Order: sequence, then C-alpha cells, then structure tokens
Amino acid sequence: MRKLWKKLVAGVAMCILTITTAIAPVQAAVENGTSYPIESNNIANWPQMGDMYSEAAVLMDADTGAVLVNKGMYEARYPASITKVMTTLLALENSKLTDEVTFTEEGLARMVEGTNIESQVGEILTMEQALNIVMMVSANEVAAQVAIQVAGSEAAFAEMMNQKAAQLGCKNTHFNNASGLPDENHYTCAYDMALIFQEALKNEEFRKIIETRTYTLPATNKHAEPRAYSTHLPLVSTAAPEYYADCIGGKTGVTQVALNTLVTASARDGKTLIAVTLRADPGQVCADSTAMYEYGFNNFTKIELDGGSVMVPNGVKEADLHTTNENRNGVLLNHYYYGDKYVGTAEVSVPEETETPEEEEMQPQEDDSQMDEEVVSDSVFNNPMLDHKGFAVTVGVLGGLIILGILSIFITLLTRRR
Repeated sequence: MRKLWKKLVAGVAMCILTITTAIAPVQAAVENGTSYPIESNNIANWPQMGDMYSEAAVLMDADTGAVLVNKGMYEARYPASITKVMTTLLALENSKLTDEVTFTEEGLARMVEGTNIESQVGEILTMEQALNIVMMVSANEVAAQVAIQVAGSEAAFAEMMNQKAAQLGCKNTHFNNASGLPDENHYTCAYDMALIFQEALKNEEFRKIIETRTYTLPATNKHAEPRAYSTHLPLVSTAAPEYYADCIGGKTGVTQVALNTLVTASARDGKTLIAVTLRADPGQVCADSTAMYEYGFNNFTKIELDGGSVMVPNGVKEADLHTTNENRNGVLLNHYYYGDKYVGTAEVSVPEETETPEEEEMQPQEDDSQMDEEVVSDSVFNNPMLDHKGFAVTVGVLGGLIILGILSIFITLLTRRR
C-alpha cells in the first residue's frame, strides 16, 4: 500500500514538473551575422525593394499595420536601447507625468553600464522629465528607476513589458530589463518592434516626447545647474548628413553585440510609415530606413474606406481587393487582401437590430503567407514562438491531464480495495 502511494506522489510530481517545464520561457535563437532576403519581393505584383545593409528590417503602415517590406522581420535580434520605446509607453500608461521619480541605489546600479546623466541617490525628477531623458539621452539608470517607480522592481516591470508585448500580438520578443542592456534572454524582432512603436504612436504624450529635438532638465535637489541635451537621432537632426525631413522621431540603439538598431516613423501625404532596422553600422541603419521610406511613399497609395483604410501598390483599386470578415467583441471588421497579402481593415457599421455574421477564424495576416490551408499550416508550425512555447505548453498540459487521469484511476482502484 505504501509503495502504491509513493508511486502516486511521484506521478503527481512528474506531472507538475512537465507542465512547469513546458510553460517556462525558451530562449530564441539569435543568429547574429545572418542577413535575410527581402521576402516581400516575392509577392506577385508587389513593388520591388532594393537590398539593404541591415540583417533584418520591416516597413509597416502605421494606420493599417500592413507590412510593405519584410526582410527577416520575425528573426530574433538583440534590440539594445530601442527597448526604451516599450519602457516609455508602459510608464505613460501606468503613471502620471507629475509623479515624482526618486533615485535609489537599485536604479543607479545601471549607471555604470553605458549612457547616463550622473543621477544621485535621492535625486528627484518628475515622470515627464525622466521619460524625456530616457528617450532623448537613453540614460540607463533613468530607465531602470522609471521601471522601479512603476512596478516596484525592474524584474516586475520586465514582466509587464512581456505581457504588453503579448497583448499587442508580438511573435518573437522577450524583455528582461527596461533599458536594452545586453542579456541573452532579452530579444525582439523587427515586426514586433514595429507593432510596439505603432501602439506608442497612438499616445499623444509619447508623440510629444519623440518630436522634441532639444531638452533642458531643470535644476534638481541634487544638481544646482540645468542640464541641456540634444537628440541622438540623425534622421531628425538638421546638422546630420542623414537628416530626413519627413521623419517624426524614434529611438536609436547600440551595443557591441546588437550593433546599431533603429525604430522611427515618418509622415508624408497623409501616410505614416514605421521603419525598423536591426544590426548594422550607424549610417547603414539610417540609410536603410530612408530607403524604405522613399520606397513606401513613392510606390503605395492609401485608400480611405468607411471605418478604416488600406495601403496598396499604386494603381490598385478597392475593387481589386477581397475581404474576410471577423466579429471581434461585437464589432464587425472587414479585413482586406491584395491577392494573399493583408493591406488593411475597416470597421463595418451594423444596425443594432441586424444580426452580424458569425465570427470567422481567419485573422488579418501581416506576413506574406498564402491563405490556403496547406501554407497556413506550414506558417503555424514554422512560427518561432509557436514552435518553442505554444507547442511546448500544449504538450505539457495534455501530458499533465493524461497523468492526472491515470492517477484518478489508481485512486479509484485503491478506494475499492479498501
């Protein structure tokens, strides 16, 4: 009898271990040094984009989320300081600009690692001041202290970052700190950074921050003199050879392992585009971003629809598109496709007394996969996040349920013996 109970306990322990292991984060394969082809050039009747320096990149329409350029956009890379876009967005969503940020030893531990503004223990900034410094100066100790202010610790804030990334539909991202300092388990991909920046652009305070070119931090309780700073982003600096007049703003990043990273937005003729370039030299990420912007502005047309818009190659008309429907929380959406390429969504107005169509399973496709069953299945099994996490979780949970079922049979038999 005692041996039987030992086996039952061992079975329960194994079940718990299986489920825990399945749910644990799995590090993505960051293949630095591998440059990817421009996959969007393989789309039928799609404008051709010239080659780029960056190992991975994406050009996205900010309004629709349609991807215009895909160069290894799901491939994991280290983001460096473009991480601070997510840090700033979360802080804006979870605090007030007038909140006081008081520096602690924990926050200042990051000051020895890269860019800083020589903050001191007990120094007080407002959240508005801190976030301007985070985005313009890229001060690591300020990013860390903002995270501590919002979540109680940088680790807790990193968990908030990962939850937000999941909510936004990120496919290959895991954050481990608020600044982007090197960490093997801190990675993202070009597509995910575009999604994060797309969400951030919806926040008016965030847009004010990235549109600021110079910033003066007033005297504080620890610094008697004001401190003046200028943007590090060449695309918005009129004195820089990389200056691009249409650029709204963005965030730079650089570490030895990440090389240079860049996420920016530019607007022209009613179109707002987001460019992300990962792992290249300083001038190269700027050159790639500018080249993608020119490609997007010159080769695509925005068509306004009732309840939304689409971004299509020049000459394409609404009649050339086909749609799928989705009922999302009671809101009927039409997703538009040019061939198999997702190009935009429009909300359909439905009278209250009219019954809406049943919700379809098909979601808008931001990648370049075909919509037939065979290729969609292939896309699912080749998605890095689903490979490592979704599949592992499914197997772990199913295995756990099977084990629990076996255990329940043993317990029933044991009860009958008694």
